[in-house]
Amino acid sequence: MSSATLLALTISIIAIGLLTFLMRLAFLWSSSRSLLPPNIEQALRFVPPAVLTALIVPNLLRQSGFFIPSIDIARLIAALVALVVAWRTRRIVVTLALGMATLWLLTFLRL
Repeated sequence: MSSATLLALTISIIAIGLLTFLMRLAFLWSSSRSLLPPNIEQALRFVPPAVLTALIVPNLLRQSGFFIPSIDIARLIAALVALVVAWRTRRIVVTLALGMATLWLLTFLRL
């Protein structure tokens, strides 16, 4: 690798790192003040549950890569456990941890 290529690569990596840092800093700096109207902020609170639902529901109904209306009982039980945990605790990390632990346990038990 020539020295000009190495220099260009180094400058590119530094520039990308700096831009990434500045983008994250902008979000942290703007989080202390509200830049969005209140109704948009209220609507954005529903984005994480909607995304999680969009990721989970197809996996409940998918079997071998195809959408077949047959439900794996272990996945269904794990989803119900996660739903109850989310409803009671309202903590995403606890919900994901207990839902995955339930799924792994039921898969290990071959239920």
